[in-house]
Amino acid sequence: MRGTPGYMAPEWLSSVITEKVDVYSFGIVVLEILCGRQNIDESQLDENRHLLELFRRYQEEGKLLDLVDECNGDLHSNATEVMEMMKVVASCLQTEHANRPSMSSLVKLFEGSVDVVINMDEDSQNELTLEVEVESLASTVADSVLSGQR
Repeated sequence: MRGTPGYMAPEWLSSVITEKVDVYSFGIVVLEILCGRQNIDESQLDENRHLLELFRRYQEEGKLLDLVDECNGDLHSNATEVMEMMKVVASCLQTEHANRPSMSSLVKLFEGSVDVVINMDEDSQNELTLEVEVESLASTVADSVLSGQR
């Protein structure tokens, strides 16, 4: 098995691999940026060592903003945007790969060409779903502009 512990999607254990493993890893990286620490931090106490476990706990408690990097004033002064990103992270980190958004949906979201609606209704697995609603595509990026053919 190849991959970096702490960034690998749960389905690596079952060998059912899809492109959604990259979405999961992307969610971990964004979470690390928002929180200002690595996913696995051996310098932390056992209960705080794994950022993903902390994220899930704080999500259940409704305290996600408490995870935000204390040294980053920009993040704290933009709490609304940070919470939107936390919701996107939650959708990327769903255990069931079929419930994660596609990377192309995330790209469109960050380009501003789509609006995102994140259902906060918890399903039976206590996870969030991300639904992308296309409002308007201001411009279309040609494949040649991107890193390669799609």
